Amino acid sequence: MINLMMGDCLERMKEIESGSVDMILTDPPYKTTKRGSHSGTGGFFKTEDYNNGKGGIKENNINNDAVLTELHRVMKDSAHGYLMCSDKTLIEFSLSIKAAGFNIIRNLVWVKNNCITGTFYMSNHEYIVFFRKGKGVKINNCGTKTALHFNNPKPKIHPNQKPIDLLKVIIENSSHDGQTVLDPFMGSGSTGVAAKNLNRKFIGIEMDEGYFNIAQDRIENA
Repeated sequence: MINLMMGDCLERMKEIESGSVDMILTDPPYKTTKRGSHSGTGGFFKTEDYNNGKGGIKENNINNDAVLTELHRVMKDSAHGYLMCSDKTLIEFSLSIKAAGFNIIRNLVWVKNNCITGTFYMSNHEYIVFFRKGKGVKINNCGTKTALHFNNPKPKIHPNQKPIDLLKVIIENSSHDGQTVLDPFMGSGSTGVAAKNLNRKFIGIEMDEGYFNIAQDRIENA
């Protein structure tokens, strides 16, 4: 079952039955540092929505606490959740995750093959906060390391697009065949593609009509 919803995730998640989701995997929109032009950096990094602190997308002013509280409601007991974020938003998201009643298990790191130029160190990673609702259940592949090395997708359809193979590792670790994966910030639908490839059910929510249509096409053709 593939269920794609267009709109605000706080409104659309009200349609999801409490305790019905087996796993959360999402990359919420978050604010980035306002910046000017960087030599050697192009693509989405040259757009107004990136330089003004919006991370390359139009809407990123989300209520973290409200979203995490609603995710807690729809998740089953012992379900796993994964939330991707930057070093600048790691603490903020972690506090919201704990406030919603989740237990943080640990932080994973996606190590990329490229980096973002900067004045100090060049960033080539993103954090993935791994959390659970209720009683702890081990992952399916306990030999998986916390540092996950995967190339950044090229060309990118969405500024925050993640590699399908990275998402598949995470989904395989925290769900089983036929279970439901939810991504309330679906973007261009990469999580849905990975879930469909692994024979999982998928619920995806996206408020940007353009990206929703792209996600719908990608998942249908997966």
